[in-house]
Amino acid sequence: GSHDSFSYWVDEKSPVGPDQATAIKRLARISLVKKIMKKWSVTQNLTFKEQLEGGIRYFDLRVSSKPGEIGQEIYFIHGLFGIKVWDGLKEINTFLEQHPKEVIFLDFNHFYAMDDSHHFFLINRIRSAFGSKLCSVECVEYVTLQYMWEKKHQVLIFYHYPLYQEYPFLWPGNKMPAPWANTTNVHKLLQFLETTLEERSRYGTFHVSQAILTPRVKTIARHLIRGLKNTLVHRNLPMILNWVKAQKPGVMGVNIITSDFVELVDFAATVIALNDLLLEEDESAT
Repeated sequence: GSHDSFSYWVDEKSPVGPDQATAIKRLARISLVKKIMKKWSVTQNLTFKEQLEGGIRYFDLRVSSKPGEIGQEIYFIHGLFGIKVWDGLKEINTFLEQHPKEVIFLDFNHFYAMDDSHHFFLINRIRSAFGSKLCSVECVEYVTLQYMWEKKHQVLIFYHYPLYQEYPFLWPGNKMPAPWANTTNVHKLLQFLETTLEERSRYGTFHVSQAILTPRVKTIARHLIRGLKNTLVHRNLPMILNWVKAQKPGVMGVNIITSDFVELVDFAATVIALNDLLLEEDESAT
């Protein structure tokens, strides 16, 4: 999976998003501030299509209306506004049309400046984009690839807002827990990932290990111009990747792992290779 999957493009010309503090909004009237914000808002380089082609199958999505804009249009957001959600969904659906056996997870986990009418608009967009590819809520243990192929389903939508109850194809957010370390220290991050794996639910939910470091205000202040990638990601990715290589999938093991800048190392290939351990277990069991 990728963290803030849509953030490969953010609009410096747009207003600062409603996910930001008032002080930041004031500062952002200075044009240079938005350039700096961009360096810390962008967590991916690859478009949805490129991420899909690279093996990413879980997408972490934050969305917002644009305050002051007429209509219900919804955009991706991380500090600054990204592309329209509709454009992203169409791009993803094109890939799925071409690869009918691929299955993806779309996790809508943060909503900003949205009332119920915005949610209805967004949910209808999701339904329009994917139609019969949407997998209805089911016991997690039943949802194997075989199950998805038989039903011709390709998309699981997780929707962290109470309206999910009104639509059979919206999975509740609590089925996709994604504990967040909120640290700049790679050793603390790895300890957190270990602890949360030990605590994960044995049955009934998926699980996201967020292998990401989060800048604090002072981190940004000290490294304004360098940005997220050069300050935190480059230096620590090798250690994070070593942790990934040491994991085992399956019950009480890793399930979904997310990272920033997924193309900088063999992240997707390394995660995907862990599935071979499950095959080895099957062979030894038989």
